Amino acid sequence: MGSVVVLCLTGDVMTGRGVDQVLPAAGDPRLWERYVAGAGEYVALAEAASGPIPRPADFSWPWGDALQVLDDLAPDLRIANLETSITTSDDIQPDKAVLYRMHPGNVSCLTAARLDACTLANNHVLDFGVRGLEDTLAVLTQAGLGPVGAGRDEQQAWRPVALSAGDRRVLVWSVGSPSSGVPRSWAAAPGHPGVAVLSEDSRADGDALSELVRRTKRPGDIAVVSVHWGSNWGYEVPREQVRLAHQLVDNGVDVVHGHSSHHPRPAEVYHDRLVLYGCGDLINDYEGIGGHERFRGDLRLLYVASLDPAGGLNQLRMVPLQSRRMRLQPATRQDAEWLQRVLRNASRRFGSRIDLDPDGHLLLRR
Repeated sequence: MGSVVVLCLTGDVMTGRGVDQVLPAAGDPRLWERYVAGAGEYVALAEAASGPIPRPADFSWPWGDALQVLDDLAPDLRIANLETSITTSDDIQPDKAVLYRMHPGNVSCLTAARLDACTLANNHVLDFGVRGLEDTLAVLTQAGLGPVGAGRDEQQAWRPVALSAGDRRVLVWSVGSPSSGVPRSWAAAPGHPGVAVLSEDSRADGDALSELVRRTKRPGDIAVVSVHWGSNWGYEVPREQVRLAHQLVDNGVDVVHGHSSHHPRPAEVYHDRLVLYGCGDLINDYEGIGGHERFRGDLRLLYVASLDPAGGLNQLRMVPLQSRRMRLQPATRQDAEWLQRVLRNASRRFGSRIDLDPDGHLLLRR
């Protein structure tokens, strides 16, 4: 059946707006938001909350100590949800309140983390129109960053990216749901650019993706479905998401990699397969913004899953980090204990137990 595969899975990586402004190739800071006119204001909020940020910062700055964590845990593959366009396009979506873009000259911020795949089926990749999407695809492809979930037509958007982990093939699909704010008008179609849009409310959508997985997956392959779904805040998992996750596993998916929430949500092991209902943000420019403090959005998790030769879960290790000055650093033991309590309570309905090991890492038990 092959060897053990270790995957690093992250939540939302949002390198646009304020993060883009502190990097060496900072782009146009203009914003089209109701209350904030320039991206530099988000940098100022972060500095007021936590202290000065070097400008320009090194391309690796937003990842901070997470890079050493990745080197220490040595996953075979690194998969992130990239929730920004990479473009200089000004073709804004006029009906959207928040738009994200990073200058193409800052793509080294992503290569610094040695990402193998960037999932794109989310609610920001088309913020700057079709031209912005085409720029994003071109930049990521040229950098070898494995864009998936969006394309110049329907066929490309729904095609998985095939990655190699030793002697194993890992297939990654990326889909985005309207429940996370992905407009249905963004759906890729024959001859029309867009993203792979799937609704967890639609059994037909789940059936179609399940059939695609069954047709594509070969013996020995690992299948990952990365899905952008649900609201930004709260720990409740809608029954439609649970039903879709279980349907996908029943049809050959080995890992369901959920994201969109700004903080971690429950984890489940279903039929020996890993289901992450919300990985939370990993990189963003939200530092210093008030309103949802009880969710501790400054705390982040890096998910490292070890899969057995059959694709079942051997171990899920979750490394607690904290964002300060737009840079990731290790979370304190006290903060790791807080995350353990919250996720233990939230995951209990799925029969999951979250333990804390001597290194301060969270471990998923069942």
